[in-house]
Amino acid sequence: MAEASSSNPAFSRNPVFNGKAVAPQTPTISAEGLQDLYDRPAATPSETDRMSYDDTIIKTVGLFAVFLVTAAIGFFTNIPLPTPLGIGLLVVGAIGGFALGLVNAFKREPSVPLILLYAAFEGLAIGAISGFFEAQWSGIVIQAVLATLAVFGVTLALFASGKVRASKRATKVFLIAMVGYLVFSLLNFVLMITGLNTNPWGLRGAVIFGIPLGLVIGVLVVIMAAYSLVLDFDAIQRGVKGGAPRKYGWSAAFGLMTTIVWLYLELLRILAIFRN
Repeated sequence: MAEASSSNPAFSRNPVFNGKAVAPQTPTISAEGLQDLYDRPAATPSETDRMSYDDTIIKTVGLFAVFLVTAAIGFFTNIPLPTPLGIGLLVVGAIGGFALGLVNAFKREPSVPLILLYAAFEGLAIGAISGFFEAQWSGIVIQAVLATLAVFGVTLALFASGKVRASKRATKVFLIAMVGYLVFSLLNFVLMITGLNTNPWGLRGAVIFGIPLGLVIGVLVVIMAAYSLVLDFDAIQRGVKGGAPRKYGWSAAFGLMTTIVWLYLELLRILAIFRN
């Protein structure tokens, strides 16, 4: 019976699939050659072009280096007082960071230039915002940075030790809480820009039993951000164990940056409300 041939040119024109390839000769190998193969060191992730923890850390550090350079520019344009240039950098950085954040979040394949551009724009915005806060409350930025590093370090240590893990039930609760927080933030924003709430913090400025609502919500959101870090660590771990291509280390770095920036902003706001 004649062998069937695929009509797909990708198969029919390739001798590997159309039956016209010459069968390769099996090479013979001596006992010494076989022992030499066993004695050779295993290939590293970089040699196999696979994702690794070290490579992901390097990419993350590089991304934050770009972020910090532009953040310094945005920060010092608003110190000791906010300036029109600082406001302009805030607007440009916020729009650029938001747009590139969406693009990178929905791209199936990571784009290194777009991820680096995101870090640059995000740095401008966060730096300008930090400058505004620092001009109002001296020393608040370093406090927020140290608090962010503390939360990140503790979360990473707990995850690495196996004491904290992502679970389906916790993730469902996290997603529900995230949606609720987004709705609250949107409502609060609308009330503030329409003048229906004149408090500088909007609904967050309301005092309940002597405690500003913003502090209570802030603590809950910091817990949410910490769990988001756990989800990020879990995703990176699965990527490394699953042998994902090395380029996806950039996606991991991008994801970590968005979570850490969110955590920093929430801590910055908590400290400002507390000091106010």
